[in-house]
Amino acid sequence: MSNYESNATVVPAARPRSTVKTVTSLAMLVALTYIAMVISKMLPQFSGFLQFEIKGTVIAIGGFLFGPLSAAVISIVVAFIEMFTVSDTGVIGCVMNLLAACAFACPAAYIYQKMRTRKGAVAGLAVGVVALTVTMLLWNYLITPIYMHMDRAVVAAMLPTVFLPFNLVKGGLNAALTLVLYKPVVTALRKARLVPERETAQSGERFDAGFLLFSFALLATFVLLVLVLVGKI
Repeated sequence: MSNYESNATVVPAARPRSTVKTVTSLAMLVALTYIAMVISKMLPQFSGFLQFEIKGTVIAIGGFLFGPLSAAVISIVVAFIEMFTVSDTGVIGCVMNLLAACAFACPAAYIYQKMRTRKGAVAGLAVGVVALTVTMLLWNYLITPIYMHMDRAVVAAMLPTVFLPFNLVKGGLNAALTLVLYKPVVTALRKARLVPERETAQSGERFDAGFLLFSFALLATFVLLVLVLVGKI
């Protein structure tokens, strides 16, 4: 009986510490996502009104670490903060930002949680890019005529020529950045003792030099595509 009582006092004590670390990590990721969003405002626009963004990278990393629900929470919090601080697109912009972030990061995080390997990371991010593209094609068709005061037929004609390449490249850019930055971010959080031990124990295959080279090559490809789309090269 005494052994049971001692265990009952130890286990609950460990859980609050783990919860505090998780909340602290998520708060930091929210801050980093907001910073990434602000930096994205400096990136060139495509077709005069579509903004390339890199905040999906931080949200995906958060999802890889803590699961798809955490990715959704980060997306929601940052979308609302953005709406009340630097955005001039109001509620519509908030909804579109939230949909884009969740469509990319949540499927990627879900697949990676099921398969914590390099293949799982690549597969999850690839699915995230496809989910982002399909979701935003649908919602741009529904919302853009209202927001931009354009005829729906005009917007429909823009889907394959404007919205499709934009979302594919934006998603690919965030996917490549996630592959490049995930390992350094996890290492930094581990040193700060903010990543649960289960993350290090179940992290799967190491992100070796060959995979890092692949990630940088992928990133360079999508950076070049961004420059092509915005007419810089």
